[in-house]
Amino acid sequence: MHQALYRQFRSKTFEELTGQEHIVKILKNQIASGKISHAYLFNGGRGIGKTSVARIFAKAINCLGTGVKPCYKCEQCKLKDIENLDIIEIDAASNNGVDSIRELRETVKFLPVNSKYKVYIVDEVHMLSDGAFNAFLKTLEEPPSHVVFILATTEAHKLPATVLSRCMRFDFKQPTVAEISTLLRKVLTDAKITFDEESIEAIAEAADGSFRDALSIADSVAAAGNMKLESKAVVNMLGAISKKEVETLANAIVKKDEKKTVQQAEKLLSEGKAVSALIKELMKYFKNIVLEHAAKGTRADALVYASLEKLAELEVELKNTLSPRLLFTVCLINTINTKG
Repeated sequence: MHQALYRQFRSKTFEELTGQEHIVKILKNQIASGKISHAYLFNGGRGIGKTSVARIFAKAINCLGTGVKPCYKCEQCKLKDIENLDIIEIDAASNNGVDSIRELRETVKFLPVNSKYKVYIVDEVHMLSDGAFNAFLKTLEEPPSHVVFILATTEAHKLPATVLSRCMRFDFKQPTVAEISTLLRKVLTDAKITFDEESIEAIAEAADGSFRDALSIADSVAAAGNMKLESKAVVNMLGAISKKEVETLANAIVKKDEKKTVQQAEKLLSEGKAVSALIKELMKYFKNIVLEHAAKGTRADALVYASLEKLAELEVELKNTLSPRLLFTVCLINTINTKG
């Protein structure tokens, strides 16, 4: 049976994690000092490693070795997740009622089976009902010394202040496109999936700051492409716009070639590309030109700045129009005819 890439290559050590060094450093210091908090709150976007960090930390504080990370040699570390009765994962989205929390309150009383700590990883904790939060609060205030709670959420602002005040909070950083690209290259190489750089860039952009989403997209394209990632297949699957197509349109605008600009715009629109996506990609392209010139101490063509300005204005106008395609084409023509 095929195992999804994000499951197959989930980080198992602190060193394998990407982009959360500020959190790892503090957690390692706590393990080294033996000052483990009774409750942690991991806050951040989806698919950026909250559950992975929680699992690694849970293993590390129960590891029988002498280091600050799981040794994967001792009896505790060798236990598979399904075998470890002292690390309990709860999906609050599915178990969000008072009864589920009352059951948890009963189980925390029991000592760990064969570990130092009984660790409860509660995912999507913001989904708990008000009643469930109230039932959970007393346990969170005075937990047994052998219990550690790790609460994970994408929306910390939805948690009651009484819960927030009793947790050590960590805000996870959203990964950059470069960080996602680096992870993709490593995972795909390890999985023996061939790829080109344009595929990596397109997937990293489309993942919108989520490692998990990036790996899921790569997995789907590779499965359809016989363990190959080709930019054309990625672009087709995502409904994205290839770099070459954007460059062709942008160059026509800068050269003030009205005929070619309109032809390329119509070609992309007829292929089903969304006006909003075209605006975004063009703005990104022109922004990169400005940044490249700034790095050299020079100034980009005046039409580049005019394009950025008019596209930004168009983004606002699109919210109140029933004719986005027409507005987009008119915007490009007006940009080309800008004086100065």
